[in-house]
Amino acid sequence: QFMLIFIITGLVILGYCSLVSNEATYQEVVRATCGKVTGVVCEVAIAIYTFGTCIAFFIVIGDQLDRLIAAAGHNAEGEDDHFWYTNRKFTISLTAILVILPLSIPKEIGFQKYASTLSVMGTWYVTIVVIIKYFWPDKEVTPGYVPTSSASWTAVFNAMPTICFGFQCHVSSVPVFNSMRRKEIRPWGLVVTFSMLICLFVYTGTGVCGFLTFGSNVSQDVLMSAFIIVCVVTSYPILHFCGRAVIEGLWLRSKEEDPADAGVVYHHLVLASSSRYGRVISLIGGLAACFIFVFPGTLHAICSVRLARAGDRFSVAMVTLGAFIFGLTTTNSIYQDVVN
Repeated sequence: QFMLIFIITGLVILGYCSLVSNEATYQEVVRATCGKVTGVVCEVAIAIYTFGTCIAFFIVIGDQLDRLIAAAGHNAEGEDDHFWYTNRKFTISLTAILVILPLSIPKEIGFQKYASTLSVMGTWYVTIVVIIKYFWPDKEVTPGYVPTSSASWTAVFNAMPTICFGFQCHVSSVPVFNSMRRKEIRPWGLVVTFSMLICLFVYTGTGVCGFLTFGSNVSQDVLMSAFIIVCVVTSYPILHFCGRAVIEGLWLRSKEEDPADAGVVYHHLVLASSSRYGRVISLIGGLAACFIFVFPGTLHAICSVRLARAGDRFSVAMVTLGAFIFGLTTTNSIYQDVVN
């Protein structure tokens, strides 16, 4: 709840800076407000983040399709790879080509509102099911050990990448703000506040009730549900839009041709077929903290100086918190990968 104040404030700051600078993307707002060097750093960070997030989405799609196919084939172990059409690489590729690719073609992010409606419905469905199953659990479900406190203080910070990843909508918030009929700060503030409160309820309800139902036996991945696939498939084009905007901006400035998109998609599919969801989130979750705290805090500081307002303390707090989360979580993630 404490972090939610910074998250909402960051979204409002981005909307205001977008309105003042008359820029339509996150990276262009940062470039116009903070300068060329900071803009390039932001563009690189967005490119890495969106690439990693798309990989994470493919991993979720593959996990869910594996389990759904196994359930349809009455395979309790979830390892039904006897046929070529049940192979993970084939199912992910088929979903990407037939569903995700058509949704990613439109050049306006406003088009995604139709698909996002399904995502919202799917999210609410999963949350309601998890809460109901907590109060009325299945008889065959035996919860594992439920700890009452964290094992160590580092365990709390290890959860920060996941939290930041879940609440990070800042990169896509600027295009969404510019797609509104009334590009004004007051209605934008109401929209982001209401949206973040919904996210808080969804994440808290699903996380707490799911953990209390299964205890330490809870899976790191999400529940087996076709609605999870719908949520991920409809969220992918939004992140793809932001990543594509970065590549297009870099290409227009450098006047050099962009690498073939087929190569990017290929690497997405290869990495998605061999990676773990938690490992990807731990790596890119730190970058999410930069988009939530560091860049909005920098924008707030610059705007406060230009308007002769005393907003330095809040800006310093945002930048410091974001830099701390980014440094700690990224270092810990790399260390865990090296050790393991």
